[in-house]
Amino acid sequence: MKTIKGPSIHLAQFSDARKPFDTLAAIAGWASELGFEALQIPAWDRRLFDVAEAAESQTYCDEIAGILAERGLVVSELTTHIFGQLVAVHPAYDAMCDAFAPERIRGNAAARSEWAQQRIKLAAKASRRLGLTAMGTFSGSFLWPYFFPFPQRPEGLVEAAFDELARRWRPILDACDENGIDLCYELHPSEDLHDGVSFEILLARVDGHRRCQILYDPSHFVLQQLKYLDFIDIYHDRIGMFHVKDAEFNPTGRQGVYGGYRPWIERAGRFRSLGDGQIDFRSIFSKLAQYDFDGWATLEWECCLKDSEDGAREGAAFIRDHTIRVTEKIFDDFAGTPLSAARTKAILGIS
Repeated sequence: MKTIKGPSIHLAQFSDARKPFDTLAAIAGWASELGFEALQIPAWDRRLFDVAEAAESQTYCDEIAGILAERGLVVSELTTHIFGQLVAVHPAYDAMCDAFAPERIRGNAAARSEWAQQRIKLAAKASRRLGLTAMGTFSGSFLWPYFFPFPQRPEGLVEAAFDELARRWRPILDACDENGIDLCYELHPSEDLHDGVSFEILLARVDGHRRCQILYDPSHFVLQQLKYLDFIDIYHDRIGMFHVKDAEFNPTGRQGVYGGYRPWIERAGRFRSLGDGQIDFRSIFSKLAQYDFDGWATLEWECCLKDSEDGAREGAAFIRDHTIRVTEKIFDDFAGTPLSAARTKAILGIS
């Protein structure tokens, strides 16, 4: 068995214009002081990382690694969620998603998607130069406005959407394969890949592509009321990344899964800092150890109540306390008795 690596921290929710969150060196120093061992870097955040330069320059990647090494850190993975979101965008979300793209291609859905696809391919190259093996992303969505079928979805709508989703993602998966990188989709509400069933639909359309993997985040499953422990039993062979994020679900007589359009703090389903929610992380870490997951346990902070810096400080300790250093021996080895083949047959009454 293998021991999970960590704690790592996803920087997307911490990067900011204020110190020490405005440069990679400064935020690395902050994370190191809190006890983190690795940084998960959002490839879209130019304050921290230039993905185009990293794809082409080994010198630049060595400089990034050196900045972290000086502070006792490494890069755990790159993430490409914002790029992935732009690969497939339903027209209802065009205006909001345009803000993620360069100004020159805003209003041009085809150009925006092509730009995003190329950025993910650059991130795959950058990941290889950094010596990484996995990368996180979102799938984007054509279908989310139709997730609840009323009026009923036209026949063939789902199939057409996933056919196009596969057409756009297959070349990206191939590019990841060329660079030795697993592409791990975070299964997330509002994405076409949001649960096991939707992941399987795409997986079938890309012929079970070996680089088509999962970023496991149990918090999104709590909000969907999906059995997140059973999910590990079913999909452990495809889990390539792990976000450690807590959540709670407290339905009332007024609201449930859909939340009634309320702000996060008033919803039945809410993200919480580690240890403040309802997720059984001891069982999750046990199952991942059982199935030999040897990737990083990465804190993602999205609490609607607690201060982010408090959440980060507590989260590093939480992950370390839950990491299982797997045993190298069986507990009853002391009672073992080596036997010859003949003696073994004699015990069984075999001549």
